[in-house]
Amino acid sequence: MPSRRSILAGSAAAAFMAGAGSVSRAEASPGGLDRAALQEALDRIVATGATAALARVDGPAGNWRGASGVVELGRPARPVAGGRFRVGSITKTFVATVVLQLVGEGRLRLDDTLERWLPGAIPNGARITIRDLLQHTSGVFNYTQVLFETVEEVLSARYHTFRPEELVALAAAQPPVFEPGTAWEYSNTNYVLLGLIVRRVTGHAYGKEVDRRILRPLRLHGTEVPGTDVTIDGPHAHGYEPFEQDGEIVPLDFTDLNPSMAYSAGEIVSTTADLNRFYRSLLGGRLLRRAQLAEMLNPVGEERYGLGIYQQPLPGGPTLWGHSGGIFGFVTFSFSTPDAATQASVSINPWLGDFSPALIDLLLAAFGVTAPAARAAAPAVRLPAPGFRLPGA
Repeated sequence: MPSRRSILAGSAAAAFMAGAGSVSRAEASPGGLDRAALQEALDRIVATGATAALARVDGPAGNWRGASGVVELGRPARPVAGGRFRVGSITKTFVATVVLQLVGEGRLRLDDTLERWLPGAIPNGARITIRDLLQHTSGVFNYTQVLFETVEEVLSARYHTFRPEELVALAAAQPPVFEPGTAWEYSNTNYVLLGLIVRRVTGHAYGKEVDRRILRPLRLHGTEVPGTDVTIDGPHAHGYEPFEQDGEIVPLDFTDLNPSMAYSAGEIVSTTADLNRFYRSLLGGRLLRRAQLAEMLNPVGEERYGLGIYQQPLPGGPTLWGHSGGIFGFVTFSFSTPDAATQASVSINPWLGDFSPALIDLLLAAFGVTAPAARAAAPAVRLPAPGFRLPGA
């Protein structure tokens, strides 16, 4: 299976096409952004296969936020541009930041072994380093591949409270994918292990450290580590997964779920404004010391993955830094220019088909790419979105 999944969204079902044309008015401040192009691209994301989409751009050219679609199928209410959503694997950048802060404080080292901090957690833990976990070169099996093998298993796990040790045990029961440090493959287990290491080093749950070290200092009031809270507090659009019923594919509302299934690999809830501020602060040097930020931004392999963050080429524009993520009913992308000047975040509630061309157009507009040659090359851009989906979705 591919190491990181390309996004599929899609041709809209009749169940929501009537509501998909309900578009919010874009909100913006004066500046040089092409707001019409941004809103048109956001509307096209919905038209080609999402029930709702939110986006925000912040930078020297101006600030803009927009929304499109509906809050919930069957209801005409429009989503709130500043609404909240599940960010999935973008959680990994928050966790990596905390780990690297601990490295900068001398409380652990990137070359420390997994066995040192979590003895016996993984059979070959003495050969796996903290760096391997952060950059997905550990070879540790991805627990979600066995936890969510069938639709029935997903539905059974939806409201179940998982202990992180249970998730690790699922991976530990499987053979390594490869020898540590010899290859690259995305594994959610890596970041569950890192969350447990943060707890071992600090004596606090990783979520408390994220709150103390990142959320409160940056005043990210729309962001939380929900733990076992199955609901999303505050304004939010509903998320859906395709479900076969009586021989037809119908939308299954998956907005509520127990995020302990993702733990430190993907449980955070946030807003587009908070994600933009987080990546601006991170790449601007506010959260990490220079040495640790340099380590984070040292990508490996064809995937260009650093430590909890990856590079995303943009034709005719800058090579961006950021992350993407997906968890049932939600897909999110958040990127920044390397100089921390401009950020763009997009939250999508996908349905069937392919909205990636519209998403790429939105990113091109967000980062000021207007050259025809660059836009002609855009269809070749791959936007990975690792995450949790129903089997076959």
